[in-house]
Amino acid sequence: MSNWPATDAATTARMRAVRRRDTVPELALRRELHRRGLRYFVDRAPTVDSRTRADILFPRRKVAVYVDGCFWHGCPEHGTAPVRNAAAWAAKIAANVARDRDTDSRLDEEGWRVVRIWSHEAVDDAAERVIEALGRPTATRVGGSS
Repeated sequence: MSNWPATDAATTARMRAVRRRDTVPELALRRELHRRGLRYFVDRAPTVDSRTRADILFPRRKVAVYVDGCFWHGCPEHGTAPVRNAAAWAAKIAANVARDRDTDSRLDEEGWRVVRIWSHEAVDDAAERVIEALGRPTATRVGGSS
């Protein structure tokens, strides 16, 4: 039995086409972090027994970055509630949010820093939050005066 709400075939096809990784916001953040001189792993579980995979992972610094879509993760600013099968979708999204909080808590207990980025956030702001979590300054220009 699936945990997807029952819906019509067109909606099911549309939802299955949603990417799990390499979304536009993820790619933009990865490009910006790379441009700033950071190297990372993509779509990797932070721990051996982790139930989720981080979108961007810095294992040596124990920083896991998740780029959360507004619909799927219940963004208070941009999340929308479907009209069809509203109760089922509300339950699905609530379960996603609960899983996110559980993941955050478990990783925190193991000494990880979790950075949650909403897909609507500005890339520069998101990159700064990641750098702050890493505890190191942004890359400086070589050969320039500071």
